Amino acid sequence: MADYTKDDARAWARERLTGCAAVTIPTFTADLKRLNEHAIRHDVERAVEHGFSYTLLMTETAITPEEAGRFTAVAREAAAGRLRLFAHAAFGTLEDNVEAVRTAEREGADLVLLAYPPQFWPTSEQEIYDWTREVCEATSLGVMLFGLPAWGFERVHPAGMPVSFVRRVLDTMPNVVAIKAEQGFPLVAGVCEMYHHFRDEVVISCPIESDAIPLMSVMDLQFSGTSNTQWMSDWYPRTFELARTGRWEEAMQRFWAVQPARQAATAATQAYIGGTTVLNRTMWKYQDWLAGYNGGPLRAPAMRVPDRFMKSLRAGLEAAGLPVTTDPDREFMTGRHPA
Repeated sequence: MADYTKDDARAWARERLTGCAAVTIPTFTADLKRLNEHAIRHDVERAVEHGFSYTLLMTETAITPEEAGRFTAVAREAAAGRLRLFAHAAFGTLEDNVEAVRTAEREGADLVLLAYPPQFWPTSEQEIYDWTREVCEATSLGVMLFGLPAWGFERVHPAGMPVSFVRRVLDTMPNVVAIKAEQGFPLVAGVCEMYHHFRDEVVISCPIESDAIPLMSVMDLQFSGTSNTQWMSDWYPRTFELARTGRWEEAMQRFWAVQPARQAATAATQAYIGGTTVLNRTMWKYQDWLAGYNGGPLRAPAMRVPDRFMKSLRAGLEAAGLPVTTDPDREFMTGRHPA
């Protein structure tokens, strides 16, 4: 159970939602029929070692709400109070998301990241509001609202989630405690606008490390997540903390030092996303594996990682002086703790 009530969720988040959040992708057994719990424990432990204060238990990987509950329980046991957990409301139907967040709450999640599936095709702001309200009312956990072009809400408003919509949500849903502000991505317009209007009410997160560190010269950001940064090992939590505690110039020196790795990751990501808005979670898992996480198989549909991207991602880490495994790529899909 969370250590706060629904009514004081925002005050709790403003005090406790700090630092950086990793993303933990579930690993399955070789036959893809069960969760590989040993591998999950390994990945949670690795996130703790790298200095993350939270991790998102990512569910966009053909996992059921019931399995997501077990995923949460295993992660909670492994974290042992050293790392807080975001449940991921990213299932295909409203009913499944309601079931998943309730189960995650029982199993020890601390917060919820709200998402919207491809099957949800709203044509009005009211429909987006109603979906959001249903999930928020199903749980006492704090919820992070997520504005992102991938949802397709630009058919309703060019910002997807405009200021007026967010204002209505905050006025009527007391357990919305944070905004993962990616409206207009890859522009920074969304995070700037959300910070301008709502920074005194809820936590504003800029999850993109290449934006967050520079923006911290003019923004007082206490939290960044959830995003794919654990492949850089402990670099992001350490750099974010420098910027957050008044050592921004030192943070920017570290920022430029890892530019080769950032460029390699950006190039590989852009080659996949194109106009599809689909993130390659297999590539994320490979990047994690390079940094000592488990790796291992994902259920279909799962994208592939061509050898040329594996080589460039590895070379980028090496050029940036970041930790990178010497294990051969052929071991990635087996994983460090096969089952």
